[in-house]
Amino acid sequence: MRVLDFRYILMVALVLGCGEDSTDENAVDSGRVGEDGTAGMAGNAGEAGTAGMAGNAGEAGTAGMAGNAGEAGTAGMAGNGGSAGMGGMAGNAGAAGEGGDAGEGGDAGAAGEAGAGGMAGDGDRVFMDSTDTANVLCDLAAEGEQQLIYQLNGRRGAGRAIDETLPYRYAWNCSNDARTLSANGVPNHGVNGGQFASQLSEQNLNIEFPLVPAIRDENTVGNNPGYALNGVKFDPATAGTCPDDATTDAQCNYAMGRDDWNMVATPGETSPWRFSFGVDENDAHVQPNGQYHYHGDPVNLVAQINPDFATRMTLIGWASDGFPMYSLHGHSTAGDPTSEVIEMQSSYRTVESPGDGRPSIEDFALGHFEQDWVYVDGSGHLDECNGRFGVTPEFPEGTYHYFTTRTYPFVQRCLRGTATAVRRPGRP
Repeated sequence: MRVLDFRYILMVALVLGCGEDSTDENAVDSGRVGEDGTAGMAGNAGEAGTAGMAGNAGEAGTAGMAGNAGEAGTAGMAGNGGSAGMGGMAGNAGAAGEGGDAGEGGDAGAAGEAGAGGMAGDGDRVFMDSTDTANVLCDLAAEGEQQLIYQLNGRRGAGRAIDETLPYRYAWNCSNDARTLSANGVPNHGVNGGQFASQLSEQNLNIEFPLVPAIRDENTVGNNPGYALNGVKFDPATAGTCPDDATTDAQCNYAMGRDDWNMVATPGETSPWRFSFGVDENDAHVQPNGQYHYHGDPVNLVAQINPDFATRMTLIGWASDGFPMYSLHGHSTAGDPTSEVIEMQSSYRTVESPGDGRPSIEDFALGHFEQDWVYVDGSGHLDECNGRFGVTPEFPEGTYHYFTTRTYPFVQRCLRGTATAVRRPGRP
């Protein structure tokens, strides 16, 4: 067992702290029949306590845990391989030594999540809860033209085929403590299969992200999870709702709904699927202001960035808190870059029984509504924000990072860091 000394405690103490949330951007989605409204993100906020964390079996407190002779460790040590101090490191077992008791403090799950200002463990690896991203994709830019073919099914020009070519542009730059995106939001790939309620148009996006993101004590819930490398927004939620007595989607409101049951935009593995938000093969469609945005994994962008996406991790964007976003695949062992690359599985599962007043599952199978999904710790590879600590090609020493997944939530609905990505007003 390796014992923490005061240098580690001092290092961890120096990174304690949390920031304020920024004002989230209001997003309005478009569907087949109408438009979605303000899109939100949902997530659970429960994290490890601020004093320390334990591994699978035990808890560690501020004063530590007793060793074999029953003495409290100054820096806080745990038996059986786990250690916990003021900054909160997670061990494999985290059990108190013979005769010792755990002090006051939060506990962590099997994956060793970080506490306030602490570190997160994965086997023998330990990851800091903040990451300097200044050396990663700070001078990425491209511009060109893209042919866009889709069906316009909105109230104006219903059923009209669109075949047009639009310019796209995006540029990422880093300076001081901020990463900046300047883009027009036009995708640099096709939109096959799209049945959009509004015509896709150029935007004027100027957005800043933290360059040194840090994990907060509590998750941030908002409506702007992040942006892809091509400048297209991720916006997985909808404002569509259905009333209790709905038996078909024709009785639901795809635009600015006020009923109790919040509609999910894309099916994942839910079958049969009853909603039609007009998404294309990238699980994307267009908002009333013409902004194209992703509800799930942008498959065409992924294939452009990394043709070997099934065997190598693919960085696809930056979350609003500054942490990186990856496509579906990651290492089977989060802290081992030599481990097999596999498809990440979300830890959200459908509820065992539908909520009171929900439309019948005979008409809408479980999975159609946000309320049908619940986070089940340990049931998949990822946490409640669809992310984890681990190594990536761009961050070989490890970082917290998010994933897109084939099943709900598709894109993270909450953020582990401080959401400071701010859009400066451009074209409405």
